[in-house]
Amino acid sequence: MPGGSQYQGPPEALELYAAVVNAASGDSEVKGAKNPYTSRNGHMFSFLDVDGAMALRLSDDLGEEFRATYISGPVIQYNSVMRGYVAVPPDLLQRTLELGTWFDKSYEWIGTLEPKPTKKPKK
Repeated sequence: MPGGSQYQGPPEALELYAAVVNAASGDSEVKGAKNPYTSRNGHMFSFLDVDGAMALRLSDDLGEEFRATYISGPVIQYNSVMRGYVAVPPDLLQRTLELGTWFDKSYEWIGTLEPKPTKKPKK
């Protein structure tokens, strides 16, 4: 089942998000039927919320640079600020190549983190 197949948000946002992921230089794919996201080594590094807003996980330095460049606010999910994530402005989501460079930076940075152990089924 392709990522986002049961997504309840704006279909155009999902199309734009998928275009960014597909244009990226890394080996990423959209996962999550209802809540589209990308991950590497068990770490989620981007997602699309139900309102069609994209969030991207960056290092502290890259996050500061992104927020200064695009005047980005915090990412809030379930009444909590998601540390390490930046909110992608809606107009940037439409600029696939420009956003793709940031997506690639996120992919590369997340690859430097220690892989999360997989959860093995209990017997």
